[in-house]
Amino acid sequence: MSDLKVQDRLRDIRKKVEAGERLTFDDGLFLYDPNVPLQDVGALANWMRERMHGSVAYYNINTHLNPTNVCVYRCRFCAFRSDLRDPKGYVMSEEQILQRGKEAIENGCTEMHIVGGLHHQLGYDWYRGILSTLHQAYPQLHLKGWTAVEINWFEFLTKKSLRDILSDLRDAGLGSLPGGGAEIFHSEVRSQLCEHKANSHKWVEVHRTAHQIGIKSNCTMLYGSIENAYHRIDHLSRLRELQDETGGFQTFIPLAFHPDNTKLSHIPKPTALMDLRTMAVARLFLDNVPHIKAYWIMLGIETAQVALSYGADDIDGTVRHELIYHDAGATTPQMLTVEQIKRLIAETGRVPVERDTLYREVHRSPDNLSQWHIGEPVAVSV
Repeated sequence: MSDLKVQDRLRDIRKKVEAGERLTFDDGLFLYDPNVPLQDVGALANWMRERMHGSVAYYNINTHLNPTNVCVYRCRFCAFRSDLRDPKGYVMSEEQILQRGKEAIENGCTEMHIVGGLHHQLGYDWYRGILSTLHQAYPQLHLKGWTAVEINWFEFLTKKSLRDILSDLRDAGLGSLPGGGAEIFHSEVRSQLCEHKANSHKWVEVHRTAHQIGIKSNCTMLYGSIENAYHRIDHLSRLRELQDETGGFQTFIPLAFHPDNTKLSHIPKPTALMDLRTMAVARLFLDNVPHIKAYWIMLGIETAQVALSYGADDIDGTVRHELIYHDAGATTPQMLTVEQIKRLIAETGRVPVERDTLYREVHRSPDNLSQWHIGEPVAVSV
């Protein structure tokens, strides 16, 4: 395609975006074309991001809990999982889990992100018990837990319906679902990355059911492994379609593939240019998802900062105790302080605003991070 035709097509897409019209599948593929100047795609995504959020960039104070890494599945892209008898394998005790909750509260966390392996010797009650134990001890802590893959595993263990399982988990203390386990929906790729775990239809069904009973969730896409632009746009199209139906997604998080210590270690990880293009395309294509997150753990701090001008309005949070992506070779810090998060946002010219999991502004005592209260929900134009 000539430079003139590229600019003509970009002009047409810009008109669509500015008029609030939806991009087509072909528009998405075009924006992924390396011949289309990244700075033009980024500038348009930034226009849309600022129309929705102004100069605000959101963060939260959060911690991760991975209660076990023992898993029945052997996904090729995963460096976290372990076999039962592997020296690397572990299962956290109730005492350790409660201690993690205590640490979270003492450090001002509003959210605990809970995901882990599918341990074949631990029943559903063990997983549910993690939620109930934490919720009873620390009711002010929002528990964002269990991916669609884990919820599907609970289906297998209990033989109960998704609605019954999700309602039961909510009764135990579940606040929302993370977006993990989506990887790439298209069967050409999914069959090679994780052929035995929950398929794309099951992932969608879990999130649809959660939304139907009032549980919000995030959504993700793992990019930069063996997929191509067609698979990525197909993935985004399915997310957009479900969001049209339910409106239950809060945030989309593009997850850059980290190949180290996986069965795909021969594949180079995505470049910063691919990271930024994916961020920008996601913001433009997912016109009905309020927030796009630049997950600094995976992107690296510098790329995450730049992403705040390429469509992202959220940078995640302090992220205590993250294991999954560090096991896969992430070289980012194990956590950031609140002051570090605020500074790196301010360096980009954005205004840092702390939010809770449900995107309500958090107001804190200037002298004590552990004293806080929740404000009104963030207003977003979608």
